[in-house]
This record gives sequence, structure tokens and C-alpha cells, in this order.
Amino acid sequence: MDLSAYLEADVGRGDLTTELTVPDTDGSAYITVEEDCVVAGIEEAETIFGLIGAKVNPLVRDGDRVKAGTRVMDIFGPLRGLITAERTALNFLMHMSGVATVTSEAVDAADGKVIIAATRKTTPGFGDFQKKAVTLGGGDPHRYALDSMIMIKDNHIAACGSVRAAMERMSKASFAIKVEIEVQNIEDAIVAAEMGADIIMADNMGPEETGELRDRVKAINPRVLVEASGNMDLEKLRSYVGKADIISMGCLTHSARSVQFSMDVC
Repeated sequence: MDLSAYLEADVGRGDLTTELTVPDTDGSAYITVEEDCVVAGIEEAETIFGLIGAKVNPLVRDGDRVKAGTRVMDIFGPLRGLITAERTALNFLMHMSGVATVTSEAVDAADGKVIIAATRKTTPGFGDFQKKAVTLGGGDPHRYALDSMIMIKDNHIAACGSVRAAMERMSKASFAIKVEIEVQNIEDAIVAAEMGADIIMADNMGPEETGELRDRVKAINPRVLVEASGNMDLEKLRSYVGKADIISMGCLTHSARSVQFSMDVC
């Protein structure tokens, strides 16, 4: 993806401070992570520094677990450019590493017994990077966009009139596209399973009810997947392990805390 627009948006008509204070010469810098984390955004930071003519020596790889104080990147090039590009590059590293780290924590909490997935609750213009960070943290990106799969949500069902009516319309869909439907109760889940849903989302249902739903629909079709969703966090997800096949978590992307990185000129 072309990252030049992100740098151009930050620079505007020119970096007034750097142009007045920094000599027009080559220089070097390094980036350090200040917290234990799963690193993500190395590739993006390297691309951004490349836009100003710098050469980058990554010292870690995206997806690596690192300790606080780890030097993650050395950079060589036009000194003004290094300082101008600093914040844009660090913003990618900070936010993507935050997403990767919280995803990794969720995956560890699931102990390999359930898929941890993202949602489409992403920042406009930054969603692909957030989804990439989820993957680097060991999670599943889920849908990238509305054309990724069919997902019948509550408003679709309200517009159709019922789960049955919505599923009947799926006869027009291509066989190659998976169909997921959100349900509010076990009875609707049974209808969806009988009518060929590939994935059934138990939305805001408790862990015990979700587990019962899973048993009931798999008795109809063992291949159907059950997804638990609804204000999930690291503590809450533990109670759904073993009760669902997938746990989707909007918090992985919409509220992940950024990891602190710093750049120093040397």
C-alpha cells in the first residue's frame, strides 16, 4: 500500500521547525521500544523512511516478541528527512504493536482452544494495517470489507422480517461464498443451521447459552462454526473458551493501547 499520503498529511506544506534548526546533511538514528510487546509496523516504518531517501536496518521482525529497551531499527539518511518522518513512522509502530500485543494476549488466554478474531470496528483509512497487526499477534482478521463474505446482522434480519426469511434469500448467493448470520437465541440458531448457514454468531449471549447453542447446531451440522461476540475483553473471553469455535473482539482494533517507541538521533 502507498504510504506517502500518510507522510504528506503530517508534513503539510513543509516541516517548518526542522528546516530552520536541522543542518542539511546526512545522519543516523535508531528506534527503541519502551515496553514489552509484540512488534508490528516495522515494514511500514521502513517504507516511510524510504520515502525520504533513508536506508533502514531492521533489527527485529514484525511479529517478534521483544523486551522493553530493545533497539528495533537503525536508520541512515538525510537528517532533516529522518526527523520529519519520525512521528509518522512511530505512529505506525506504536498503534500496530499495540494491536498485535493485545491480540497476542487474547490468543494466549484462549490457549489454542478457540480462534480469536477481529471485527470491522477499525479506524477508517487504517483498517488494513490493524488487521495485519491482528494477524501478527496470532489472531484472525475476519472480514476485511463487506465483499469478503455474507454476514447477516440484526438490521438485515429486521429488514427481511425473520432469520428464516433472511436465510431463504441466500439461495441467490454463490456456492463459493460463506454465509454467517447473527442470532439472538437458540431457536433462531437452529433455523439458521437447518437452512445451511456456515457460521452462526451468538451475539451478546452468555457463555452457558452459547455452549448449548453450539451443541444444538453441531448436532444438525458438525461443520457449522459458532462465533461468540459482544463487548468481549480479555477477562470475559476466558468464560467462552470451549463454548464457541470463534471469539470476535472489537477491542483488538478500536481500543488497543499504543506501545511506546522512541527515536534518537546519534
